Amino acid sequence: EDTQEKEKKEKKSTKVDKTTSRLASLNSNYRETSSSVSVEDLERFALCPAPRDVTIQCRVTRDRRGMEKAIYPTYYLHMEKEDGKRVFLMAGRKRKKSKTSNYLISIDPTNLSKETNSYIGKLRSNVLGTKFTVYDGGENPEKKPFIKESESLRQELAAICYETNVLGFNGPRKMTVIIPGMLENDERVSIRPKSELETLLVRHTSGDNDKLVTLVNKSPSWNGQTQSYVLNFHGRVTQASVKNFQIIHPDNEDYIVMQFGRVAEDVFSMDYSFPMCALQAFAITLSCFDGKLACD
Repeated sequence: EDTQEKEKKEKKSTKVDKTTSRLASLNSNYRETSSSVSVEDLERFALCPAPRDVTIQCRVTRDRRGMEKAIYPTYYLHMEKEDGKRVFLMAGRKRKKSKTSNYLISIDPTNLSKETNSYIGKLRSNVLGTKFTVYDGGENPEKKPFIKESESLRQELAAICYETNVLGFNGPRKMTVIIPGMLENDERVSIRPKSELETLLVRHTSGDNDKLVTLVNKSPSWNGQTQSYVLNFHGRVTQASVKNFQIIHPDNEDYIVMQFGRVAEDVFSMDYSFPMCALQAFAITLSCFDGKLACD
């Protein structure tokens, strides 16, 4: 009986180890930074998961100069290098005249149009502005129902759900992020829904989480001295904001999959690690800039 019990425990621990290693390495992910990462092919880089054991450090700047940009700011994502230089990765902007919040994401900082080769994805919200879906630049199956090649159908890269609070503003926001799982070769599972039932949001709501990874924001702790909720951003965030957050897997709170926070009025730091890619992380930050009336 002792032997059987021991074997069961060993099998269980092996299973847990495998699951955790697929999500991310167990060690703290603040060892290496983005200096060793190449960004020669911007589109490929935007969609590739961060290498294991590397934290990609980025900066998000918000440009709201002028009448139009005051209403529809442009957001720019740059990767930070250790030598102080920054490399442009992508830009995002809210579309005008959309029924729901709809952000286009482009690898061209000057042309954020869907009709160009630089368009790589978008973020779209529900009517309430509490749930968002991140897509790559593929075709919408509703608009192109006769597409035979599944490769040209758009991928769903993430879904973001903000917890509603009808009682008003009361403490930090709560968010859940659903992303496709990872295969053994560190490639992302391809999620290309042809109907509403196959979408990340519907699958998550119905409890069908096969080949999906569910992440949550880390709960901040209350600091009596500053009278505010705080998180340890390892020096990367310098200003308090309701937008500041860290994303973790519920089974491993020490591994920060992504973090985001304010460093100046229109400047924010954004860091992400395996299994997230730049496009997923940037789209998640865009969702937190959106005006959610029913959210904390």
